[in-house]
Amino acid sequence: MPSPQETLHQVFGYEQFRDEQEGIIQHLISGGDALVLMPTGSGKSLCYQIPSMLRSGVGIIVSPLIALMKNQVDRLLQMGVRAAFLNSSLDFQSQRKVEIQMQRSELDLLYVAPERLMTESFLRLLEKTPLALFAIDEAHCVSQWGHDFRPEYLQLTILHERFPKIPRIALTATADLPTRKEIAEKLQLQNAKLFLTSFDRPNIRYHVELKENSRHQLLQWIQGGHEKHSGIVYCLSRKKTEKIAEFLQKKGFKALPYHAGLDSEVRNLNQERFLNEEGMIMVATIAFGMGIDKPDVRFVAHLDLPKSLEAYFQETGRAGRDGLPADAWMTYGLGDVITMKKMISESAADEKRKRVELQKLNSLLGFCETTVCRRQVLLKYFGEERNESCGNCDTCLEPIETWEGTVAAQKAISCVFRSGERFGANHLIDILLGENNRRVEQFRHDRLSTFGIGKEYVFSQWHSVFRQLVAMDLLTADLDGFGSLKITEKARPILKGEKKIFFRKDPEPKKRERIKTRLPKPTLADFDFQEPESQKLWEELRSCRLELARKQGVPPYMIFHDSTLKELVCRRPQTLEEFSHISGVGEFKLKTYGEDFLEVVKKYPAGTAEKIPTVASSNDSASGLSDTASDTLDLIREGKTPEQIAALRQLKLNTIYNHLAEAIQHRQLNVEEILSLPIGEVRHIENTMLSLQENQPGMKPVFEAYQGKYEYGILHCVRAGLLARER
Repeated sequence: MPSPQETLHQVFGYEQFRDEQEGIIQHLISGGDALVLMPTGSGKSLCYQIPSMLRSGVGIIVSPLIALMKNQVDRLLQMGVRAAFLNSSLDFQSQRKVEIQMQRSELDLLYVAPERLMTESFLRLLEKTPLALFAIDEAHCVSQWGHDFRPEYLQLTILHERFPKIPRIALTATADLPTRKEIAEKLQLQNAKLFLTSFDRPNIRYHVELKENSRHQLLQWIQGGHEKHSGIVYCLSRKKTEKIAEFLQKKGFKALPYHAGLDSEVRNLNQERFLNEEGMIMVATIAFGMGIDKPDVRFVAHLDLPKSLEAYFQETGRAGRDGLPADAWMTYGLGDVITMKKMISESAADEKRKRVELQKLNSLLGFCETTVCRRQVLLKYFGEERNESCGNCDTCLEPIETWEGTVAAQKAISCVFRSGERFGANHLIDILLGENNRRVEQFRHDRLSTFGIGKEYVFSQWHSVFRQLVAMDLLTADLDGFGSLKITEKARPILKGEKKIFFRKDPEPKKRERIKTRLPKPTLADFDFQEPESQKLWEELRSCRLELARKQGVPPYMIFHDSTLKELVCRRPQTLEEFSHISGVGEFKLKTYGEDFLEVVKKYPAGTAEKIPTVASSNDSASGLSDTASDTLDLIREGKTPEQIAALRQLKLNTIYNHLAEAIQHRQLNVEEILSLPIGEVRHIENTMLSLQENQPGMKPVFEAYQGKYEYGILHCVRAGLLARER
């Protein structure tokens, strides 16, 4: 049986596990149960896919949606993995074929919905089948306190009762502490080992704006760097999704609506187009998203508030699954708060449930109104402390000013009280500003002591005060009174002057510059190809990928991710052997697609195969090194090994050695500082290079001369040492 590490490399094309992946896999292979909490895009599926492939029998994967099953199976088939799904989309003969394959152990993974799994006929079929494990994906669906409760998930305890010796793994990307506890209890996983990784998605930039004209704000934001990107826009109502999709279409974007009210055929067609076409924008309600494993979604936008921070985290997590920079953008205003509270109040839930949902909404409002790093607030909600600011959210990049607003708060709250707690924010602001309009005069509010006492602020500033007072739960919207504001008990210390209050100063609206969104520090996958030749190769590789995808009827990203294509542009392999060292290229994909992509790459000079394209950054290194090589050099100087750096930066080990070779060639390092080889061995390799160079240029002859004893990265370092001495 191959090791997990060998399977990771041979099948999935990666050299290093991330975070807790290897520990989870080893635990499951040895027969242990696991509860896994990892953010979207961090590789949860590998945690059960590799054990299913290595353990005897078939792994049964419980999945809530047909789209999710098909997506996962299509990707696995692209890698040569024996996988299938059973659901209502298959006819009887196809279902029977899959069942026979399962019983004969001709499958490594089988995806099923919980409803089918719970039928007595299927459970009896499982009793006759060699089983590797049970994986319960999207496990938060079991929690009534979570954001996506599915009653059928409650029945999954039967797996432990009928198959006590088969290991189980439950996985989710979003669960606060109460939800985690409920998952363990409902699935009888109290004794399972908990694997909890950081919830941080550092490649996602968070940005929240005050709602003014949301559709034009959205348009301006997309035009600021996402014109050709795939993205998701979330709206609260079905009607709004259709209007926004139509609006974007008229502005020249490929946009489609998605909501539960659409005909199922139209809905499925729109989803397929989103998955298969590049640069497509899906405007959707929360009915869309779970099971969407499209890695190149570059942005997620919210035109209305989601239900909770869990829902927000889950939905924004659909961006940047490939690890490249992505954006999470949201607009909100006081009207959104009132709408969400009204929806909670009018729901059929009991009072306990409503209180929980209001608490979750208040946490979301705290995230929107924060003046500190948004990532710190988001991670703290999930029980994770972060001491330093992230540098990749709007409050970090453009710090928010605050102002001491105790007197303003007292005036606003007094105005609510004096007017009888019967009016909304706009009318209250008219009173504070001393507006003698018809409505103010009708209710004789021009005679109130608070009439005209707020002229030191303009309308927008008072609106900000009322919005933040509601977010702080000092005022609440009376939903039976058409959104009129009422005073809460928390406001009394403010009125009495016992407590000071600080407001955030809302930034002035400004025209968005048309700049490309990127992480503060570029990585290998974040190169902006400035050179025309590199850009041309990039486009040809994408065209090749699209043509191959269309022939097979699969999304382009299932052939190769963007990050793989970008590494091809950077490295320009000239042989299948060199191609096999590109991240994301497993043996099956190498055999299936290697020649097609090599044919494209070979049109371009191989001499630039190791040249790193110019990074769009003003921080050019004075040493002559690329920024990414400089980052590796800094870590080496901190005492970290190449292996540790590869794991830390989530890059291939050979890539790290290429960075070090660049540093050696620029005389920033010596070969002896990096390689743990005896000096005589290094000199022997140098002599071999020199003897082969004249007739057989390139690195492959040297690699073959030593029968693969030395990795290409090590050989690059040795050659860099030679070049440094020649300079």
